Amino acid sequence: MSRLCWTGGEVLRLHQLRPMRMGKVRVRAAGRRGGGAAGQSLPQLTLLPSNPAAPQPHLPVLDERRSRSTTFIGLKVNSVLNTPASTGMGFWSINPYVGCEFGCHYCYARDTHRWAVERAGRLSDLPPEEAFEKEILVKTDVADVLSRTLNPAKLAGHSLVIGTATDPYQPAERQFRLTRRILEVLRSYHGLSIGIITKSSLVSRDLDLLQALSSRHEVTVNISLATADARLARLLELRSPVPAARLRALRRLTEGGIHAGLLVAPIIPGVTDDWAGLARLLEAAKEAGARYVVGSALRLGPAARHRFLPFLTREFPALAERYRRHYAGKDHVSQSYQDALNRRLRLLKQTYGFSIEEGMRRRRQLEGRLPRKETVDGAEQAILL
Repeated sequence: MSRLCWTGGEVLRLHQLRPMRMGKVRVRAAGRRGGGAAGQSLPQLTLLPSNPAAPQPHLPVLDERRSRSTTFIGLKVNSVLNTPASTGMGFWSINPYVGCEFGCHYCYARDTHRWAVERAGRLSDLPPEEAFEKEILVKTDVADVLSRTLNPAKLAGHSLVIGTATDPYQPAERQFRLTRRILEVLRSYHGLSIGIITKSSLVSRDLDLLQALSSRHEVTVNISLATADARLARLLELRSPVPAARLRALRRLTEGGIHAGLLVAPIIPGVTDDWAGLARLLEAAKEAGARYVVGSALRLGPAARHRFLPFLTREFPALAERYRRHYAGKDHVSQSYQDALNRRLRLLKQTYGFSIEEGMRRRRQLEGRLPRKETVDGAEQAILL
């Protein structure tokens, strides 16, 4: 009579099995009679623990903002400076937070949150594109680590940019003040090129410190704003400060002697790249005293697509399929679109009296390279496809 045996999720019918020898131990299969301890079954080896979720490292919850379902989680770090080799850009960078409450639909940095969470060994119940804005990792010791590890000689003339993968002045900064502590550390050095990127009007809180830094370093503050249209800005950026608040912060910085300008980023094809919208934005920047304007087209990486493409389908359905075709297999716009956009921005900068050379210089600081020279003259409409 044969027996049934369960192995690896399959039921097998076993006939007479031959005995197996393992060293000096003789083991008889379950279907064979005879031999000591007959009728007894050997204990099953545990392939996986009964609870498949491995214990998570202790990452303390520092605070919760229930009105937005946001959790702030402490993260200890051994290093805080990102090298050009690690990012592929021509500058060093530092980010005091991982994730951002502003929740911009197009944000390219959502992947960085997933990587940081995976490295920390923490599990989240939220999909990565949502965890990015709901579970903010706070590098509580970022200033201390920076003070121990920063060697200006290693920067080798490259800029140090604060806020490349998260906004350093997002709402968490009001409570944790990590960005201010970073600036306080940098105040003890001389001769650095320091850039800040932010959408937040909170940056003007640190005007006194930025003034002190500007006497020892080259300091630039880039106020990021994609549109002057408040309704459209709220649609694209769920919780970012309204355009008027950012422009007021820009004015306060420039009136305080800070070299600050407008970062028109991202320029979203078919949504914020029209002549009238860009002209209105550059006019507002000029009125706020912006020293320069830099424009950058939408970058659409894998994580951002999960959030942005459904948004387009819902809000701009005529563009959704064109985006899927245009960005298929790549994260950036085509060179022909970029060339047309560069020409448009150049004409608008000339119209409103912004220096082309200064804009290129600041773009190089932010991107680590000069933009490719346009190959075609003209002012035609920039089109996605």
